[in-house]
Amino acid sequence: MRSLSIGNSFSEDACAYLHQTAASAGADLECVNLYIGGCSLALHAENLRENKPDYLLEVNGKSTDRHISIPDALGMGEYDFITLQQASHFSGKPETYFPYIRELYEACRKAQPGAEILIHETWAYEHTSTHGAFPDYGCDQCVMYESLKSAYADAARVLGVRQIPVGDVVQFFREGVPGFDALHGEEALTRDGFHLSIPTGRFIAALVWFEVFTGSDARSVRFLPDGMDEEKRDFVSREVHRALGAL
Repeated sequence: MRSLSIGNSFSEDACAYLHQTAASAGADLECVNLYIGGCSLALHAENLRENKPDYLLEVNGKSTDRHISIPDALGMGEYDFITLQQASHFSGKPETYFPYIRELYEACRKAQPGAEILIHETWAYEHTSTHGAFPDYGCDQCVMYESLKSAYADAARVLGVRQIPVGDVVQFFREGVPGFDALHGEEALTRDGFHLSIPTGRFIAALVWFEVFTGSDARSVRFLPDGMDEEKRDFVSREVHRALGAL
């Protein structure tokens, strides 16, 4: 299988462990990510129209040091999955999604008629985040989460596509899994208030993508990220599977 993500640092987080995660469960998944930090749907659409080679090409979680355009990436062989997402700062603002996400969707559908196009639902910032866009959500993680959840769901419904619900699963951990209440001194799932923590946050995202792409059980994953022991891996895998089952 092959996936292409038209994204930014949040798709970089999600794809960092995905190839290894899938391989450890017997799935051969090549993960291609197009990276521009903080890139919004509007900028993606502009870059698409102008064929700008502004994206750092990342494959299986590693930089190739090569820059490429969206049309060029879409022409790099066949993909099974293509993912689209909004920049985190606009993720809870539905007015920022259209017409840009439809433009990207239609270009991907035309170039890759055999691929499933999905929307990657990103996550809310940490309660204590100092990100400059957090005040747009009242510096309230729950407000941001509910806003982005609604905006992504609306976009997915309009386009008729599935979501990769990383934002939902991250919030599930924060609110319902022992040990992840960062507001009260427990483990945070971000490393800087908005990017996913290493290794736990990134591993959670990889497990979500793995289940959505393959239909396999996250508990079958044997990949062990640096900095995580087997007991923690198995616990996180169980909770991701439980979270996805509850959605």
